[in-house]
Amino acid sequence: MTNSRIESFHPPQRTLMGPGPSDVNPRILEALSRPTIGHLDPEFISMMDEVKDLLRYAFQTNNEVTMPISAPGSAGMETCFTNLVEPGDKVIICRNGVFGSRMLENVERCGGEAIMVDDPWGRAVDLEKVEAALKTNPDVRILAFVHAETSTGAISDAQAITKLAHDNDCITIVDTVTSLGGVPVKVDEWELDAVYSGTQKCLSCIPGLSPVTFNDRAMEKIKNRKTKCQSWFLDVSLMLGYWDGGGKRAYHHTAPINPLYGLHEALVLLHDEGLENAWARHRLHHNALKAGFEALGLELVVPEAERLPQLNAVSIPDGVEDAVVRKQLLDAYNLEIGAGLGESAGKLWRIGLMGYSAKRDNVLYCLSALEAILGDLGSSTPRGKAVEAASGVYKKQ
Repeated sequence: MTNSRIESFHPPQRTLMGPGPSDVNPRILEALSRPTIGHLDPEFISMMDEVKDLLRYAFQTNNEVTMPISAPGSAGMETCFTNLVEPGDKVIICRNGVFGSRMLENVERCGGEAIMVDDPWGRAVDLEKVEAALKTNPDVRILAFVHAETSTGAISDAQAITKLAHDNDCITIVDTVTSLGGVPVKVDEWELDAVYSGTQKCLSCIPGLSPVTFNDRAMEKIKNRKTKCQSWFLDVSLMLGYWDGGGKRAYHHTAPINPLYGLHEALVLLHDEGLENAWARHRLHHNALKAGFEALGLELVVPEAERLPQLNAVSIPDGVEDAVVRKQLLDAYNLEIGAGLGESAGKLWRIGLMGYSAKRDNVLYCLSALEAILGDLGSSTPRGKAVEAASGVYKKQ
């Protein structure tokens, strides 16, 4: 450590339009600053029950086992896999981006055998491939897929994939980290079995919590395990003593009290807005951003029918350096957008419209900033058209 005095950290005020985190509503920031109380305080336990009810609304489920894991979305993923996958289990994994590969890592670390169903990045999961894999592997009992692939902006048909799984005596593990709150996620109607999400995307809360929900089919498999869950901390059967212990909550871990205040407020905001309205808001601002991209001559890489409104993957124009543009956006405009991952690195930008970030001001600001920077870099993108095109979409509402 140097001799210089380290002072309080004061971050810059950014506009967050990357793949997450998203901008945090000021009401949530205020909630985070409220007085800390004990994790077994009766008032805190009452709030925990409200969080569970609000999460059931967000997930559209009546599942009794619905709660936030005290860690980011990756821990929600690991919670599902470590509780459901035992050594020797075969698991079909649908991979159409980065997060399918993370599912593979989880299966292997649980001692399972992964059977991969691969699709091109930027495309939805192919149902015919899924069905073929299920027929070829009749001893598989778990199928895992990403509903909304954050690395590409592609959405897959969760209901259809789950029906195929159930028709072949499999349960599903479903990643809804980027979809929850931004597009329909209907856990009960679609009969999804084990589902996890994150708080920093369309819920617009801070990172660090991972909502999960398990239906009776998934819980039955957990209860009938032949071996202990390999993770003590993420063992659902242990966590339930704290989250669902009624008036006799058993200590499991010290919950992140203030972040849970923030999640509670985020879920209250979502409930007050209404899920259908939140979905429509994300779609509206996507349509405006899309019109602006088209006016700039930029191409969205995911086919329209498979495209997430809240995560927009756009091709980088020829001759334009990815990092140069993102650095200028950050330095000159305090605006963050995301780079491509894996095989998409250097080829596309990922521009998020998630939660509190999904609003008109952000769309117009992003488009005007991109237009100015691309113009200064000598790109052939037309001047003065992007904001006009986006504004035209808003005028029709």
